[in-house]
This record gives sequence, structure tokens and C-alpha cells, in this order.
Amino acid sequence: MRLAPALPARRGGAAPRAPAPARRGGCAPRGEAPRRALDRGGLAAALAAPPARARARLARDGPARRRDARGPLRAGRRLMRVLVFTGKGGVGKTTHALATAFGAAAHGHRVCVLSADPAHSLGDALARPVGARPVAVAPGVVAREVDAQEELDRSWSEIQRWLRALLREGADELAAEEVLVFPGLEELVALRAVREAEATGEFDVCVVDCAPTGATLRMLRFPDALRIFMENFFELERRGARLLRPLADRFAAGRLLPREEFFEAVERLYGEVEDVRQILLDETRTSARLVVNPARVVVDETRRSFAYLCLYGVATDAVIVNRVLPEEAAGGWFSRWAARERAELAEIEASFPVPRLYAPLRPHEVRGADALHALAEALYAERDPAARFVEARPFRILRAAGRPRLEIDLPGVAKEELEVSARGDELFVRVRDATRRIALPASLAGRAVRSARLQGGTLRVELEP
Repeated sequence: MRLAPALPARRGGAAPRAPAPARRGGCAPRGEAPRRALDRGGLAAALAAPPARARARLARDGPARRRDARGPLRAGRRLMRVLVFTGKGGVGKTTHALATAFGAAAHGHRVCVLSADPAHSLGDALARPVGARPVAVAPGVVAREVDAQEELDRSWSEIQRWLRALLREGADELAAEEVLVFPGLEELVALRAVREAEATGEFDVCVVDCAPTGATLRMLRFPDALRIFMENFFELERRGARLLRPLADRFAAGRLLPREEFFEAVERLYGEVEDVRQILLDETRTSARLVVNPARVVVDETRRSFAYLCLYGVATDAVIVNRVLPEEAAGGWFSRWAARERAELAEIEASFPVPRLYAPLRPHEVRGADALHALAEALYAERDPAARFVEARPFRILRAAGRPRLEIDLPGVAKEELEVSARGDELFVRVRDATRRIALPASLAGRAVRSARLQGGTLRVELEP
């Protein structure tokens, strides 16, 4: 692990920022309601009485069981529980996202399932059409495959218009279109649908089927990149454009300078991205669930993804191990396969310090409502799928011996893969090729890093008193 020297403060100073609350590392959600809510057509049918199995459970355990699994109370209202499913492509994350939604509905929750993966497959797993408008797919379950391009156009059209005109000055039209969307932006803007679902007041739980881990991690990195631009360049660019526009218009070069509408669109986009980021980082309501198969390549990638989720402050409360070979199938031709799988299962047990849920390899494809209900029963048994399975806090601010200390859970990360530095009111933590900028509370701003140690999968950073 390398402790980098303190970096000089940004020229011109940082943009004004309200002090981040120390409670959760500055992850309080914004309170502004979205401008447009989900279409409500068909919700009444979707939120009809739960099936007999769910009614029996509610009669036995009482309504408190449902309330315990929902999001926390804040400002007099209960926040919607958010479950984010991701994993390497092909491991079964969509199937388990839907099974979790069906299981949560069987426990009396009103559930919304959103696909934020550009390659939608909710309809394939449900064996019925699902589109960009919400559709009832089971009692208590509404599904929607978010149209990322449509969502992007709502925030990005004005920005794209200027970028398109600028890029076409020196590039062909196809090349210009290819660079108009930044990596991770589509997936992040698609998650705006989570806020819209909550704004309807119709749902207790939102299950999000995210893109595979690579795209999900790009999505988590994008807010930091946008924040760098907003804090260091946005106002300077805006003032410069205002000053130069009259001269540029005079020489027929006005199209090369963004109009005021461009800057207003950037501000709106930044606010929406921050809203989504705050939801993802609020561990009291949001949990990630990683889906993995017992195969070495998949386990290695999932281990890295788990560490990156922790780095970016997203709490993981369970790892779902899918397609485990049943004991009765482990003999004969499959005996060597079973031996290798046992080694991978032991590696999974040692690698992920959160509950592991196991789904056996089934003799048929899990497709359709009945198969998804059966998978939910096998996976969660009597547990409420919407519950928080572990009180995970990937990022913490503590005090030890009078010194402030920051802790970040980074399981599976080696010391030589870490670099820590501080600048002004921010702490920079780099793991391999990923860097997180952590905004420090006002009381800790400007303090140098005294020491940084990686112990037991946790990075402990002490600041000067």
C-alpha cells in the first residue's frame, strides 16, 4: 500500500458543499421529488391481494414482519427498500432478481422490478412481454424494462445537441454519435426510475436488475468524474461562454460555444445523478446482491466486484451462489466436476464475509411465474427476501484515542493494490484501477493522512488531530 503525499488544494478552491453528515459518510438522500412519476396504468391489478401462501404467512407472523423489512423512516415517511442485483454476464442475475421480487410479494410487499441492463431479459425470464411502461406480472409485482435512451434524452438531449454540432466539425456523423454518451451514464440515468417508483407511493420494495459487473462499476465511477467537472470547470466554462458568445456570433462561430440551455441541462443532469448516487450509498435502505456461479473465473471477478462495491460505498448484504450441482448428480461422469465445484464453494465461503444463499442446478430452465416462485422458496425458505441480511456499513468515520479515523471495508484487496492520499476536503482511495473521491465532513477538511493500514480486509486511515 502506498501513502501518497498530500496534494495541493484545487486552484480557485472547491465548489461550496454542505458539510457531509458523519453518520454514514455523507449519504443522506436528497428530498426533491422527481418531475415525472411512473405511469400508473395497471397498478391496481398488479397490487391485488397476495396469493394464499402470502396471506397465510401474514396471518401467522403479523404485519410487523413486513414493516421490519422496509426502508427506514425519514422525514415522517418510510423510504422504499432497494435491492440491486449484479454479477458477471450469464450467472443468472435476472432470474434471481425476479425470484426475489416474487418472494417479497409473497411476504406482503408491493414490489417494482426494474431492468437497468441495456440488454433487457425480464420478459424472457417471465415468458411474457415486458416493455418500457410498467406492467403487472404477478399479484403485488410490477415490472418495467427501462428505456435508457428515452431516459437519457430527457436529461441529455440539450447537451447532445451541442456536442453533436461540435464533433461534426472535425468528424464524420457516425464517429460523433459514438462518443456522445459517456461510459456508465446510460445505466445511471436509467436508475432515475427508482426515484420515480418511490414517488408514486405504490411500492415498498424496488428490485433492480443491473447490467453485468463491468458496466455497473462504470456507473459507480461516473458521478465522481462528473463532480470533478462541476467543481473545477463548470462555472469557469459558463462564464467564458457568456463573455465570448457575442464575439463568436459576430464571426459566425457561435455554434462552437454552448448556449445557456446547455449549462442548465448539465446542472439538471448533475442533480439527477447525485440523487441516484445518494440512494445507492444509503445502506439503511439499499443493498447490493451479487450472483455468482461456482467456477473459478466467475468467483475471481465477483471477488473483485465485491471489493469495488465496498470502495464506492455500496453495501452488499448477500451473495447468491447459483447452479450448484446437487449431491445426487455428483457421481459418475460429473464426479470430477463436483470435486472442482467443492473447491470453488470453499473459496466462496472464505471470500465473502456476508450471508451466502445457494440455488441448486435445476433439471429445467427457470422461466415463468411458477418456476420463479419455486426458486424463491428454495433460495429464501421462510426468510423475507426484502430484509437486510447484514447491517453492512462499507464506510465509517470513527474516533480512536482522540484521532479521527476512517474505515473502508475492502475484502480481498492486497496492500500493494492500495494507494491513499488527501487533498483539501477530500480523501482519495485507489484500488487497482479504480479511485474513489470521498468528501470529508467540514470538521476533518484539510487534515493530512497520519497513517493508513489494511487489517483483516478493512482499510483504516488515521488523520492528523
